[in-house]
Amino acid sequence: MEPAELRDPSLPASARRVATGKLRKGWTTGTCSTAAAKAAALLLRDGDAPAEVQVPLPRGDQRPTFAVERCELDGDAAVAVVIKDAGDDPDVTHGAHLTARVWLRDEPGLELRGGEGVGRVTRPGLGLEVGGPAINSGPRAQIAAAIAEVLDLGTTGVVVEISVPGGAKMARRTSNPRLGILDGISILGTTGIVRPFSTAAWRASVGQAIDVMDAQGWKTVVLTTGGRSERAARKLEPTLDEVCFVEVGDFVGYAMKRAVSLGFERILFVGMVGKLSKLAAGIMMTHWTRSKVDPEFLAALTAQAGGDEALVASVAQANTARHAYEQWVLAGLSTAPDLLCARVAENLATYVKGRISVDAIMVDFEGTSVVGASPGTRERVAVEALR
Repeated sequence: MEPAELRDPSLPASARRVATGKLRKGWTTGTCSTAAAKAAALLLRDGDAPAEVQVPLPRGDQRPTFAVERCELDGDAAVAVVIKDAGDDPDVTHGAHLTARVWLRDEPGLELRGGEGVGRVTRPGLGLEVGGPAINSGPRAQIAAAIAEVLDLGTTGVVVEISVPGGAKMARRTSNPRLGILDGISILGTTGIVRPFSTAAWRASVGQAIDVMDAQGWKTVVLTTGGRSERAARKLEPTLDEVCFVEVGDFVGYAMKRAVSLGFERILFVGMVGKLSKLAAGIMMTHWTRSKVDPEFLAALTAQAGGDEALVASVAQANTARHAYEQWVLAGLSTAPDLLCARVAENLATYVKGRISVDAIMVDFEGTSVVGASPGTRERVAVEALR
């Protein structure tokens, strides 16, 4: 493959917000849906409509309380509404009415459905069933946990239908249509919390974190793309202080240059296939509004890894980087993630003119296994479970 042309496009003006003080956090669509579902379940069980409910977050470390906008019986079902508060994040779903309709069924257990305004999955590669609702695994588990606090799912059958009035219109301002999620928004959230996206604040926090490392004498910085990849990275590099790990977001290029300017010796990038695919293709700005995964690049990488013509053609039509990765797994093409990581390490080193050692590691979507590593890292980590 030819060397990538490195590109670092700027963020859109709508995302370049300047922090004027401490930004207020908000709540994900998954958490708000969970609160609505629990309120409706309480009404079914007790006959009284709760004014507020407390629900668990996915990690189980917090139990926030939510006001219930509306909660009433509708025939044999209970319907509850919680209004989403995204805090100071410029979120298109801020103010959305997350609505849960809950009723009982004969078969024990929980059945989760998507109603009006919740997207429908039409393409593979999202980790969700094609034809099913765009409700991600985190919110699914969160809703199940909240319902289980109210009703015994071992003996009681419960149906929860999540809907979002106006969700189809909101989705036009997201990446859902491009990903094949039609007719509505996705119910998302790995932590349950929306952390405000201010590029000025985030960029500043990345630089500050690297400055703190430098002040403490550390010479290795570990860049991660989110909570799961950071938790994996900490297990991979247990001798490093927690200050050495930075959720870099879309500021990879900035972080690299900052580390180089301060004389750091090594950068380790730990992420999942989506961000890595963009970096491997030479795109330093990975924000979804300014870049997208190039399936033709992934197809060429598949061929380089020894994939047959049918697999190469299929990857060229992949809906997402995750879809391409899933095809590699099914084909047993274990060298493709290694090649992807090698390309990332090469591009990042080139970006800073080789003035620092760069390694890259790819973890799975749960952050529990290393599935790929650049050559300089392969010997240093066990490409097995991170438990």
